[in-house]
Amino acid sequence: MVVWADSCEELLARGRQAFEERRLQEAVTAFQYAAAVCRPDPQLLLTLAQTQYLLGKEAEAEQTMKSALELRPDHEATLYALGRIYYQQHRYPEAEQLLLAVVKKDPKHHRGWDNLGLCYDAMNRDSDALRSFFRALDLVMKSHPDYDWAHANLAEFFLKRNQAEKAFQLAAEAARRNPQSARNALLTGKALVKLDRHELSLRWLERATTLDPADSAAWYQLAQAYRKLGRKTEAATALERFREASAAQPPRR
Repeated sequence: MVVWADSCEELLARGRQAFEERRLQEAVTAFQYAAAVCRPDPQLLLTLAQTQYLLGKEAEAEQTMKSALELRPDHEATLYALGRIYYQQHRYPEAEQLLLAVVKKDPKHHRGWDNLGLCYDAMNRDSDALRSFFRALDLVMKSHPDYDWAHANLAEFFLKRNQAEKAFQLAAEAARRNPQSARNALLTGKALVKLDRHELSLRWLERATTLDPADSAAWYQLAQAYRKLGRKTEAATALERFREASAAQPPRR
């Protein structure tokens, strides 16, 4: 039986330790007790909500974040986190509203601008998406040299619109910033395939499958590149890996 401490500090410490050790349900319980014992604090509620979200309790996480915003409507971290959840749930207008509040409060919030661009992209508002993405790029170029998402997200935007040269430049920069990202390698390889530079694309696509062997999209692109180069045996092997990875992926909600 778990015996809970009485003080706010002990409850928070127990919750943090449980979270670090990935005992998420125990962490949720500790943070819930802390929320009842401690002085009302939006950051504590956000921590609880993020732990609930990791447990797959999305509705509870949303409600907890809303409670945090009732305490402090301009709590930037909660606005951003809830906006991200709404984006992932395809609730784009709601996500837009929250992310706009983030960048209004902090015009240099590069993640806010980047995710706002994703929302506009999803809503087919291309000019708004580009304006947001380029604002994010401007910020990360100056102050966040390790942040690769802005380049990768804009690369994907251009890939979907068959602007492969622009996509390649952005994806290559994302890969330079984060060479351990399978997504960055895949985006670079996909752009090179669209540019008919199949030999060069192999380096990137092979790296993508090495970094994330479960990514079916990377195996498919690699199979196509091998096929274009007449390397039938490798193409067949990559296509088989694509089928295996596709069968192993959980169905989309």
